[in-house]
Amino acid sequence: MQAVAARSVVVCQAGQAKAQKAAAPVSVVRPLKALGAGVASLALALSANAATVKLGADNGALVFEPATLTISKGESVTFVNNAGFPHNVVFDEDEVPSGVNAEAISHEDYLNAPGESFSVTFDTAGSYSYYCEPHQGAGMAGKITVN
Repeated sequence: MQAVAARSVVVCQAGQAKAQKAAAPVSVVRPLKALGAGVASLALALSANAATVKLGADNGALVFEPATLTISKGESVTFVNNAGFPHNVVFDEDEVPSGVNAEAISHEDYLNAPGESFSVTFDTAGSYSYYCEPHQGAGMAGKITVN
């Protein structure tokens, strides 16, 4: 993006020279304002969706990728079915911050097809542990830390 500086215009009246600032042309200002709004919207959209967690590794391992994640309060995590399904995401009621309803943020229904997804927004700081119910015995578990 280019910086736009105000132009100086020299006006001569009766033998005196005066410098006056002229505003940038409207044809320059409007596109820059639109670009600024677009960049702000993109930044907001990116901050609202902090991370993606794969359910099942690309090699078929029964894991969440990544298994641990740190995000900021108010950000979302999208869980995407990848391999080794069916999967679900169950938050442990004893391993979420006080006052958070683990059942409300869990997705106990199975995701059965590749690419199926759901998102959770985390509004309370703390540590959230979760697991995949059908693969808990295989160690399929994860943890999200919200700052």
